[in-house]
Amino acid sequence: MVVGIGIDLVSVSRMEKILNQPWGHRFLKRVFSPSEISFCKKRLKPQEAFAARFAAKEALVKALGTGFSGGVSPVQIIVDQDAKQKPIIRLSAKASVVAQSKGINRFSVSISHAEGMACAMVVLEQV
Repeated sequence: MVVGIGIDLVSVSRMEKILNQPWGHRFLKRVFSPSEISFCKKRLKPQEAFAARFAAKEALVKALGTGFSGGVSPVQIIVDQDAKQKPIIRLSAKASVVAQSKGINRFSVSISHAEGMACAMVVLEQV
């Protein structure tokens, strides 16, 4: 049963501006896991990969109905990929606790980027 749907859109140029700020490295550490940072930095256009993952994190908290509040932070939401490079979501800390309390045990995510925008959609389910 679907219990939440979220979608978000992020400007790639805005993400690039953030990454190029003197404090950009601190932003990365507060928002992305080490594995996400490593993955994105290896991409031809890292700003697109970071923007898409940030959109997925925003879409997830919209689907949860929490936003980034009550102890849920972006770094607790890890956008990874499976063996076939399909995007997947893993949760840690408070984000995991909130999802478990709502009986959510399946996370589906789709991410895309084109023409300077990154988009993500997340569906949360109880199965």
